[in-house]
Amino acid sequence: MQIETEILVIGGGLAGLTAALHLQKNGFQVTLIEKKSYPHHKVCGEYVSNEVLPYLAWLGISFESLQPTSIHNLQVTSVTGKCINAKLPLGGFGLSRYAMDHFLYQTLLKRGGSVLADTVTRVSYQESHFAVETNQGKHITAKQVLGAFGKRSSLDKTLNRDFIQNKSPYMAVKAHYEGTFPSDLVALHNFNGGYCGVSKVEEDKLNICYLASYQTCKRYKNIGDYQEEVMYQNRQLRNILKASILLFDAPLTISQICFDEKEPVFEHIIMIGDSAALIHPLCGNGMAMAMHGAKIAAELTTAFLQDKMISRACFEKVYTQQWTKLFHGRLLAGKMLSAVFNNTTTQRLAIAALTKMPALLSGTIRMTHGKPISIAN
Repeated sequence: MQIETEILVIGGGLAGLTAALHLQKNGFQVTLIEKKSYPHHKVCGEYVSNEVLPYLAWLGISFESLQPTSIHNLQVTSVTGKCINAKLPLGGFGLSRYAMDHFLYQTLLKRGGSVLADTVTRVSYQESHFAVETNQGKHITAKQVLGAFGKRSSLDKTLNRDFIQNKSPYMAVKAHYEGTFPSDLVALHNFNGGYCGVSKVEEDKLNICYLASYQTCKRYKNIGDYQEEVMYQNRQLRNILKASILLFDAPLTISQICFDEKEPVFEHIIMIGDSAALIHPLCGNGMAMAMHGAKIAAELTTAFLQDKMISRACFEKVYTQQWTKLFHGRLLAGKMLSAVFNNTTTQRLAIAALTKMPALLSGTIRMTHGKPISIAN
């Protein structure tokens, strides 16, 4: 089956859907490929910084009908349960990927976007266009391809990206619970070998998502044993987990979480979201980064396809520069924070310093969050 499209977006997560909506708004024929049917849950902290609100308004998107929680406060605890609190400068909202991605998918369809349920197996660039093959035998040609296929994909292996050769020492676990927790709070609870994000999403559900050392986890028979033996050492986290009722049949898990450097452009594919880079969950801002990255990719793709005087080399260079300017500092801050909080001694010292100097915590938050996304007139 032959399909021609102006722009192909591979991956229908937050970054892919946002980019597709932006490009469709700009008048392009957009095709998006997503292997899973909607709605579906994803391993994600499900907190979004309010920095994205101006951009969502420009896109004509409002999540108010989904009844997200409004989050204004941050709490950070050490392994021993020592606690510090701060106000989030911009605030944010809590909304599940189950609800959010499905809403964006339905909006894209209503606005004329095309969504294929399939898996891309091969992408090649040939004479100013892309040739794409799928698992179901589709052959797609496109003027531009955006890669939004997530943290670690079989397509990364096919493309032979450098980071895919490296094993990652982390795994992530997420589930929704019924439990008592302030709806205006996002909490980051540290434990030996990892850290856990806790916040409310729609329908008063409690999202608990954590990143843990794979080597530590595999010593235990199951997740329940791991939580009791390791995570319960943080008394704040123990109290939350013991008092909460699991709403999933079982928690979702993903392994091989990679924080290695990735290329924003690879084989002429413009990478967005986790395909371009993954920020440590400790920073709690990956969803806003996914949307902002989709914005700059869509803007530059629009300029490139509409102005024949702009070369592909220039387009790719400018995207890489803008992406690096926006996110390199945040990614670096995330790695530094992860290194500090993954060591018991430095974690204790950091918590003590943050407790004595609250302004330092506000500065740390600003390092991992951006300003409200500006929209060009």
